[in-house]
Amino acid sequence: MSRRGWVWLSLAAVLAVVVAVQTVLASRHEAFVASADAPTVAPGIDVLAGIPLVPLRIRGHDYRRAAFGDSWDDDNGAPGGHNGCDTRNDILDRDLTDKTFVAIKRCPHAVATGTLRDPYTNTVIPFVRGNQIGASVQIDHIVPLAYAWDMGARDWPDELRLRFANDPANLLAVQGQANQDKGDQEPATWMPPNQAFWCQYSLQFIEVLRGYHLPVDGPSADRLRQAAGTCPTG
Repeated sequence: MSRRGWVWLSLAAVLAVVVAVQTVLASRHEAFVASADAPTVAPGIDVLAGIPLVPLRIRGHDYRRAAFGDSWDDDNGAPGGHNGCDTRNDILDRDLTDKTFVAIKRCPHAVATGTLRDPYTNTVIPFVRGNQIGASVQIDHIVPLAYAWDMGARDWPDELRLRFANDPANLLAVQGQANQDKGDQEPATWMPPNQAFWCQYSLQFIEVLRGYHLPVDGPSADRLRQAAGTCPTG
């Protein structure tokens, strides 16, 4: 199969992840801070089935953010993608509530004000667009770009890395400080302070790995299984 053919085959597989995860995101008004709304996991199911396991994450010294393309683009699967708004603005629109809008150069209907019910800290954060737009609310890659790079994304074609960096299934609007605290850490070394969100976080992390055929390191596999164990059974 040609390189281009492999890219599009991989992207087609990822679309299934986007649809599945966005089904959960669609009702996120209160869902991420309420354990009762967590997805269920069937008893006896290995949530990591089919995901390759490596002993440890080996951090490379060749990671470059630029390898994943520009910070945000408009070619993404977010609701209303290809709408003149980049991924960041689309995710703010998806994840915030009580919104007002304003037209800006990069987006004809950017969120001007809103409210974030942060899944990572279980706090309510007012959002106001301005010079400090990135301080209080930031967009987190659930599976960090550097982690994906170390797990094999360094060998992907450019188109697939760009798609990964802008995939709504791998993005959440979260408290800025929590995003900074996480950095590029894997689950073995960082989980959301809000333990009520561990179920959703672990399942989303796992589904992104599965959708992009990425392996997981052993310590993180243990932590993800532990976190998925907080999900209701059904």
